[in-house]
Amino acid sequence: MKPGYHEIYSRYRDNITRGVLKPGDRVPAIRVLAEELKVARKTVETAYAILTGEGYLISQGARGTRVNPDLLLPDKTAPAEQTTGTLPASLISQRERAGFLRPGIPALDSFPYKKWLLLAGQATRAMRQEEMLNPPVLGWYPLRQAIASYLNISRGLSCSAEQVLITSGYSGSLRLILDTLASRSDKVVFEDPGYFMGQQLLKRIVPRLHTVPVDRSGIDTDYLLRHHRDARFAIVTPSHQSPLAVTLSLPRKQQLLDWASQNEAWIIEDDYDGEFHYTRKVLPSLKSLDHHDRVIFMGTFSKTIMPSLRMGYVVMPASTVGAFTDCADITTSGQPVLTQKILTAFLNEGHFFRHLKKMRALYQTRRDWMIAALREVYGDLFFTEQNDGGMHIVAFLTRGSRDREVARCWQEQQLQVNALSEWYRGSGKRYGLVMGYNNVRSYEEAVALLERPKRQTFELLR
Repeated sequence: MKPGYHEIYSRYRDNITRGVLKPGDRVPAIRVLAEELKVARKTVETAYAILTGEGYLISQGARGTRVNPDLLLPDKTAPAEQTTGTLPASLISQRERAGFLRPGIPALDSFPYKKWLLLAGQATRAMRQEEMLNPPVLGWYPLRQAIASYLNISRGLSCSAEQVLITSGYSGSLRLILDTLASRSDKVVFEDPGYFMGQQLLKRIVPRLHTVPVDRSGIDTDYLLRHHRDARFAIVTPSHQSPLAVTLSLPRKQQLLDWASQNEAWIIEDDYDGEFHYTRKVLPSLKSLDHHDRVIFMGTFSKTIMPSLRMGYVVMPASTVGAFTDCADITTSGQPVLTQKILTAFLNEGHFFRHLKKMRALYQTRRDWMIAALREVYGDLFFTEQNDGGMHIVAFLTRGSRDREVARCWQEQQLQVNALSEWYRGSGKRYGLVMGYNNVRSYEEAVALLERPKRQTFELLR
C-alpha cells in the first residue's frame, strides 16, 4: 500500500525526534521522494508542509529543505538549564518549537496547496518590472481593495481601500500604530490575562503599561473607568478574547466606545480568531459600532492561511491616514509585492471564503474531539468552559495551581501547550493549559497524544 501524507509525516517526525535525522540534515526534494515512494507530489508536499508548520523542517529555497537547525528537542541526559531573561521557561522559543497542540496553528493538512501554487505561478509570470522595485509602504493597492471588501462583508466594517495598510503581522501592526499615535508618556491598557506575545512586545516598547481584568463578559470596563480613565490606548480582543475565549458583551462594548469618544482615547481592536465561530454567525466587529472613529482595527492571515505568510493589516481611522503614511514611510519597507499579488487573487477569486467555511466545520469537529479526549484520559482533573469558536481551548485545573509544572511536563512529550497563569500579570490568576487542536486528525490521535504525559500529570496534581 502506498503511504499517505500522515504516514510520511509520522515517519519523518519520529526519525527527527529519535535523532536519526539531526538538526541541519537535508531531506529529499519533494519530487525525488514522491518518485521513490511512488506517490503523488501533493502527498509529500502536504507532509512536508505540516512538518514545516510544526517546526521540524525549514525550507531554504534553492538550498533545499532541511531539519530545522534550531530545533529544540528534550535531552534526556542533560541537566535542566537555568533560564535567563524575562520569558518564562515554558514559553521560550514557543513559536519555533516542534510538537503538537500549539495554540494558533491552522490545519495545514487541509490548506488548498494546489490552488495556492497555481496562483503563485500566475502571479510570478505576471510580475512587471516596476513591481520588482521597492514595494509601496502602505501595501499593494489591489490587495488593500480586496481586504476592504472582505472586511465589509465579513466583519461589518465600512472602510475604503485608502484606510487599509498592509503590515508584516501582529507585531508589525502594533508597533506601527504606537509609533504613529503614541508618545512615551501615554498610558496603555491591556487585557489580563492577555495574548502572551503581545504582552512581551508591549513591555519592551510601552513605558506606562497597565492591565485590566477580564471576566466572562470580556474586559472589565468598570475597572477601566475606575482605575485607568486617563489611559490613551486600550488594546482589546472583543470578538474572541485571548486566551479565555469569551466575547465582549454589548453593554461593555458601548461603554468602551463611550470612554474612547469622551476622552479622545484610542481603542486598538485585535481581531483575534474573529473569523472562527461555530454555533452562531461571525459577530460584527467593535469597529463596526464605532461612530466617532476612535477604533483602530488590526488583523492577520497567520491563522486563516499560514503563519509563514507574515501578512497583516491595519484599518486606519480616516483622520489618521496622513500620520500613518508618514510614519510607515520612515519605519517600514513594505511587504513583498509577489506575496501580496498571490493573496489578492486568493481573496478575489473566492478561495479564501471557501477555505474559511471548510475550516470552521473542521475546527469545530477537532475541538469536540479534543474536549472528549481530555475527558476520557483525565476525567475530572481538567474542565473546559463554553468555547464557541477560536483555535484553542483552555483546560482549567479543577484543583491546585501547578499549571507551569504541568505545562513543562507536557512539553517534554512534544505537546506545546501553554500554562494559563503565565498569561496573567496581576492577581486573580486562574490555572490551566492553553492548547491548540487544529492539527489533531482524529479522536484516536487526540487520545494517544493526551496519554503521553498522563502518569506525570496525575502525580503532579494528586
